[in-house]
Amino acid sequence: MAVDPFSFVLLSFTSVFVIINPLGAGIIYVSMTDAFDREIRRRIALEACWTAFIVLVVFALLGGLILQLFGITLAAFRIGGGILLFLIGLDMVFAKVSRAKMTATERYEGEPEDVAVMPLAIPMIAGPGTITTVIVLIARGESELGLGSYAVVVAAIAFTVGITCLVMLNADRVVSRIGQREFRAVNRIMGILMVAIAVEFVINGLKTAFPVLAAAV
Repeated sequence: MAVDPFSFVLLSFTSVFVIINPLGAGIIYVSMTDAFDREIRRRIALEACWTAFIVLVVFALLGGLILQLFGITLAAFRIGGGILLFLIGLDMVFAKVSRAKMTATERYEGEPEDVAVMPLAIPMIAGPGTITTVIVLIARGESELGLGSYAVVVAAIAFTVGITCLVMLNADRVVSRIGQREFRAVNRIMGILMVAIAVEFVINGLKTAFPVLAAAV
């Protein structure tokens, strides 16, 4: 199936933004760093976002090779990844912190020395859902757009991680202006978008695995 460049750009930026959820990451960041002074919190935010960016770019560039190494087909990864994203989206719709992104222990336990990498960078920002998303996006766009698909996905990662970093660095002001009711409303809307994206991933995976389904549509 041909990939329209504009649609691919829109899908890439939307998918990465929704799964990372900068506002949600900023609120978790505040809850985990409120005991630290301002300079330490700033360092944690920068280190977390930089680490997450590197991890996501590595999987975007080498994700296909990693799948080949473990003998996983793209169709299977699309279906499995879509199911994972669907479950994360449901958690967002019902205003839960997804255990696919962060466990309760990871959320509330951590030292200043390592909290930036674990759990903020991994798995809060660069979690299983985000890694799945960038690999599936590259697989979808590579055949039609070539190297352009890599540029689009890396740009989507850079844009979203950059927004997340800005939210973290200004977290106190952001959180003070957003009540719990407003946050839950935004989170649920993003969850609905994530569910729709997940279903699209599963449909494309099924069409690839079973060509007869694609012919029937």
